[in-house]
Amino acid sequence: MSFLKDKKILIAVTGGIAAYKIPILVRLFIKEKCQVKVIITEKAKDFVTPLTLSTLSNNPVESLFKTDDDNWNNHIEFALWADYIIVAPATANTIAKMASGVCDNLVLAVYLSSKCKVFVAPAMDLDMYLHPTTIKNLETLEKNGNFIVPSEKGELASGLFGEGRMAEPETIVQFVKENIKLNLPLLGIKVLISAGPTYEYIDPVRFIGNFSTGKMGFDLAKEASKLGAEVTLVSGTSNEDIKNYQNITLCKVITTKEMHDELWKHYPTSTIVIMAAAVADYKVKYIAQQKIKKIEFNLTIELEKNIDILKSFGDNKTNQFLVGFALETVNEEKYALEKLKRKNLDLVVLNSLRDKDACFGGDNNKITIFTKTQEKINFETKPKSEVSKDIFIEIIKQLNK
Repeated sequence: MSFLKDKKILIAVTGGIAAYKIPILVRLFIKEKCQVKVIITEKAKDFVTPLTLSTLSNNPVESLFKTDDDNWNNHIEFALWADYIIVAPATANTIAKMASGVCDNLVLAVYLSSKCKVFVAPAMDLDMYLHPTTIKNLETLEKNGNFIVPSEKGELASGLFGEGRMAEPETIVQFVKENIKLNLPLLGIKVLISAGPTYEYIDPVRFIGNFSTGKMGFDLAKEASKLGAEVTLVSGTSNEDIKNYQNITLCKVITTKEMHDELWKHYPTSTIVIMAAAVADYKVKYIAQQKIKKIEFNLTIELEKNIDILKSFGDNKTNQFLVGFALETVNEEKYALEKLKRKNLDLVVLNSLRDKDACFGGDNNKITIFTKTQEKINFETKPKSEVSKDIFIEIIKQLNK
């Protein structure tokens, strides 16, 4: 799985001859399943065409501030959109302006408006690269929180041989990936997540179940993966998938007993455990060995209580951070807080079926989180992928206390 998958990459191209390599850089980020946009300076157009970059990135390329009343602030839009900004090639002129706060083109305006990580790939002649002013400017950029992609030794446009050559596109992409990896908050941490429904057999062809699709649990697993975790996902029947997520191990189960047994294989060695599955509370006491035939009279099926997986985790918790879900229809907060205490949870995530946005199978969800100290955190309706981010932000916050 690429740590760059789904990231929004803004490539800012300035007027150096190394700009001819930027189409390759765009293609490499696209291959990593990134969303890519490109902005360029006017001088950069001497070395690479906007048409080429827009074709490869599948997005318009801009070089000027928009002047119409509706879009005068396009530099802010770019800055807010990006997860990462790559300034490549970064000329001595651009580096000096970035270090001193000069703002006389779109690239610099976006840089000064940004709050995301910025990677700078210098490209210039040998003497310019080694000049004390350039060295000082690069040090200033680093002190300001930017990341410098080291220039490489090689033949330069001037005919000289030495440092100053822009890092190759493959090197830039790898540098960004390694930086992301090293700064992932859950790197190497084992996360255990349950998802989907459990089904309880009535006979060989019928079962008791619920409407859970597993989407919430799968989105949680994907988010944990993006944060660097080693994820084990134990799921009941679900059509969701985890393609391209190599650090997620998927274990398929059907019944609550199967889910219990599989989860317990991984629970003792897990640091974060999230029980997002809609586990059946009851099972059929006497499962028919053959298909039950239709009869003239009513059919009575006796149910017995199922094992409570979450409580068994809470009762045997050592160093695990344990998260449960509470899907309620009445007295929602009361029941969620009772669950938090009774099952020894560190967080409980509350949904209410009275909220149309909390239904099974939908793309959106609306949650309230209660911490172990009963702090209440409300959230607006969001896509489940965004809800997953909110949940992990709170988990990481609690772990770091």
